[in-house]
Amino acid sequence: MEAATIKAERPQRGEVQEQVSTEMVRLYKQLFGRGPTRARTNFAGPDTLLCTLENSLTPAEQSLVGLGEVQRLRETRMFFQYASESQFVAAVEQITQRKVRAFVSGIDAARDVSVELFYLEPEAPSDGGHDL
Repeated sequence: MEAATIKAERPQRGEVQEQVSTEMVRLYKQLFGRGPTRARTNFAGPDTLLCTLENSLTPAEQSLVGLGEVQRLRETRMFFQYASESQFVAAVEQITQRKVRAFVSGIDAARDVSVELFYLEPEAPSDGGHDL
C-alpha cells in the first residue's frame, strides 16, 4: 500500500513533460513578452529533462537577427534567462517533486530554437542499491 501512495504522489513522466513545457512557455511569455509557438519536453535518461522551445523571438529580436546581430541577441537572452534561473528551477522542482542540481540554458538565435536543460538529483534506488 505504501508504494502505491508514493507512486500516486509523484506525477507520471508524460504529465511531467507536458507540465514542464506549459510552464516554460508561460515563463518565456512573462520574461520576453512572447512565448514560443512550439515546446517539447523529454526525459534524456532518468535524471535529465530537456525542453526545446521554438519560434520565441520577439519582432525586435527578429530584427536583430536580420541585421546579423545574432551574438548580441544571444548574450541578451542568456542574461535574462540566467537572471531568472530561480524561476525556471523552482517550476521544475515543483512539477517533478525533485531537486534540480544543475540548469543549462541555450539558444540558437539564427534558427530561433532554445533549450532549457535540467539535471535532477537522482532518485534513491527502490531496491536499496547504489548507482555506479
